Amino acid sequence: MAAVLSAPSPLTATLPEDVVLRAEDLHTHFIVGERAAKSVDGVTLTVRRGETLAVVGESGSGKSVTSLSIMRLLAHPGRIVAGKILYRMRDGTVVDLATLPEKRMRAIRGKEIAMIFQEPMTSLNPLYTVGDQIMEMIRLHEPLSRHEARRRARQMLELVEIPAAEKRLDQYPHEMSGGMRQRVMIALALSCNPALLIADEPTTALDVTIQAQILDLMRRLQRDIGMSILFITHNLGVVAEIAHEVAVMYAGRVVEQAPVEALFARPRHPYTKGLLACIPNPERDRAADGARLMLNPIPGNVPSVLNLPPGCTYAPRCPLVEPHCEREAPGLVPAGPGHLSRCFRHELL
Repeated sequence: MAAVLSAPSPLTATLPEDVVLRAEDLHTHFIVGERAAKSVDGVTLTVRRGETLAVVGESGSGKSVTSLSIMRLLAHPGRIVAGKILYRMRDGTVVDLATLPEKRMRAIRGKEIAMIFQEPMTSLNPLYTVGDQIMEMIRLHEPLSRHEARRRARQMLELVEIPAAEKRLDQYPHEMSGGMRQRVMIALALSCNPALLIADEPTTALDVTIQAQILDLMRRLQRDIGMSILFITHNLGVVAEIAHEVAVMYAGRVVEQAPVEALFARPRHPYTKGLLACIPNPERDRAADGARLMLNPIPGNVPSVLNLPPGCTYAPRCPLVEPHCEREAPGLVPAGPGHLSRCFRHELL
C-alpha cells in the first residue's frame, strides 16, 4: 500500500505559462483496513489557459474522483496517497493542491477554482433561496455588503440568461426546472470569476434542447471570461462540441489523450474506439433488413478497483488482446503528434 503524502512546502514546481492546472501521477485510494480501492491510479492531466479538457469514460472509471481530488473534497476514507496537483494562482504562484493546508484550500475553492456538481437538485440547499446561496459564496470571498452581494447575484443570474432574475433570487430550488437549476449552479460557480471551472456531468439530467443551451452558454462564458474548463462526461457527442483536448479514463487510469479532432479522426486505444462505436449512427448501424438499428456495446464491465486484473486493465474486454497484454501493464506512450495511448498495439488502430 502506498504511503500517505507528507506535507512539504506547497511551492513545489513551476508550470509552463499556458498551463493552469497539471495533475502529475495522481493516486487516490479509498482505504479500509488493509484493502485499498485504487479509484485514481497514476493519472496525469494538463488543463491549459482558456481551453477545455474533457475527461470521458464509463461510470466507475475514476472521472469524478479525479475532480474531487483536485478540489480536495474527498469523503472519508478517500485520500490522495501520491502525486501532485499543481495549480497556477492568479498572481502567478504555483501551489501543490495535494499538500496545501485546508485553510488555504478553502480560500481557493470558489474564488480560484469552482465546481459544478452532477445533480443540481441535491447540490443546492433546499432550505435557502438561490439568491442567498449565491450571495453566501460571494461574501465568503469578497468584502461586499449584503446589498452589493445581492446586486452581484442578480447580475450572475442575468449572465446565465435566467429571465426575471430579481424575482428568481427569492425562489427556492424546488420552484425551478432542472435546466433553470443547472443555470443557477453555473451562476453560483462563476460568481467569483474563477480561473478554472470543473464541470462534473453538468448536462446529464437535461433534455437535449436544454443541454445544447447549457453548452452554448459555457462556450460563450469561456470566451468572454477567459476561464479554463475541466469538463467531465460520458457523452462523446458533448465532447465533440465543447472540448479542445480529450483524456479517456478507464479503471482509474488515462488510457488515451489527444486533441479532440485527432481523437475522433483516429482513436489509438481499443477502449476509445469502442466508446466511439457506441454512438448511434443510422448509416453504419442499420440492420440487414434496413428496418432497425443495431447497437454496438462494449462487452463486459469496468473491473472493480478492489481487484484490478494484472497487466492491461482493459485486456479482459479487448479485441486486440495478446498474452503479454495480460501480464504486463502498458505505459502511456506517444501515438502521434500530441497523441498518447496506453496500448501495446496502438499502431494497428
